[in-house]
Order: sequence, then C-alpha cells, then structure tokens
Amino acid sequence: MVSSSAPRTGSDRALNTGAIDAVTSTPPLRALRVEYGDAHHMVEPGREFSIGRESDLSVDDNPYLHRRFLRIRAESGLWWLENVGTLLTATVTDASGQVQARLAPGARLPLVFELVHIVFGAGSTSYELVIRTAGGYYGPAVTPVSREPFSRESDETIGHVPLTTSQRQLIVALAEPLLRQSSAGHGEIPSSADAATRLGWTLTAFNRKLDNVCDKLDRIGVTGLRGGRDNLATNRRLRLVEYAIATRLVTRDDLAVLELLPQPGEPDEGTR
Repeated sequence: MVSSSAPRTGSDRALNTGAIDAVTSTPPLRALRVEYGDAHHMVEPGREFSIGRESDLSVDDNPYLHRRFLRIRAESGLWWLENVGTLLTATVTDASGQVQARLAPGARLPLVFELVHIVFGAGSTSYELVIRTAGGYYGPAVTPVSREPFSRESDETIGHVPLTTSQRQLIVALAEPLLRQSSAGHGEIPSSADAATRLGWTLTAFNRKLDNVCDKLDRIGVTGLRGGRDNLATNRRLRLVEYAIATRLVTRDDLAVLELLPQPGEPDEGTR
C-alpha cells in the first residue's frame, strides 16, 4: 500500500517545532510592583531591587534592621525573593494567608502568586509590604470567608485555630498599630503593660492569656513563640504579630473586637 502523504520536509518539521514551542514556552517576564506605605516601586526584569535600612526601598532607620535585608531579582524566567541578611527572618504568604513560608537568612523562594504579602520584625517594630506580579502562576489558595458579627460568647475557629474572644482581643491589641494603617507599612508593637492597659486587664491576666495563645499556636507548629532564656518577651510579641498579620489570623475588620471591652462593673474575661 502506498501512502498518499507527502514526505515531511525540514521546513515542515521546523514549523511544527515552532508551534509546540509557542504553546509550551514561558511568557515573557513582566515588571512587578513593590508597595510599602504610600511608596510604590516598579521593578523591571534585569534589575535587582533591595529592601532594608539603606536600600532601594529604605523602610526605616531602625538600627535592628539590616542595611540590605531582602532582594528581588529575575532568574530563569521567574521573579525570586532572597533573604540576604544574617539574622532576621521574613514570613511570606499569598493573598489568602493560607500558603506561607518562613524565609530564613540565605534562603530564597520564587514569587509565583499575583499578590504576595511579606511581614517581618526588627527590634520592637513590625513591618509589612506587598509585592504585585503581573499574572502570577497561581491564584490564592482559598477565597477569604466573611465572619459573623462578634459576640462576647463567641469561640470561633479562624484558619483552623480556635480563638476565644479574649484571645482575639489580645492579638488585635498587639497588632493594632499595623491593622489601623490603610496600606502596608510599619508599626511599633506595644509593650505588654501598654496592651494590658488598652484592654483594661491586669498585667498578670495579660501575660497568662499571652502564654495561652502562644502555647496554642506552638502546638500547631508556629515557631518562635516559646518562652525561655533565648526568647525575649519582645521577640515573642513581635513573632505573634508577624504570624497573625501574615496569615490573616486577624485583619482590619477585627478591630471591632476591641469594642467588646468590659464596661465598669462588667466581668473582665481577660482576668478569668
């Protein structure tokens, strides 16, 4: 039997190969945007962009912050975020907060989501910034679900972490400086005494609640919350705020929980 098909020429093979490449090739890398407070920086492929105390994005003159802490650069068709510091660690999440990674000194990770949140602490100050890429490879892990109105009797599970109202109040009181900002930026984390006063609790009650919250999160694998000789109280509060902001454990909407503070003569849940 004689085939009616004409033999394939070199030009035919070249056309087919080109068609396959057109389908499987990675689209050209596009510029990304770094947002911090009112400042927006566009980063083009081929350019490195640093973040730190004395960098392309100088977030603060905080002496506890590395001069160059984070670096963004393009490689192999992807944007990468690198920790070029020696001491600090950053928490990186997608828009939902359910996909997260701890970026330790010397580590790097690809920016594969269209919206990336970065939270880190230095000294007693917590920082948050946002990176927006043009057409990320993946969408958010989950769609955020709106919560029911707060009540003093609520015992709500948020992100698989059950929190009582008073536990949520404690976290919000510590994260309030960041939550009240209209855009990503930085805020000074209040001392335990100031947060206790804000909540109308005794310092003893506040510290006991803080222990309970940190123990609960430690049991599900959140690092840096264990007390002890090498983990100062400031570091523990800072790490708690970093985790809560990065994973959306609390958001700006949670500020309403502070309105549930006890009135004069009303039992104080924080002292139980």
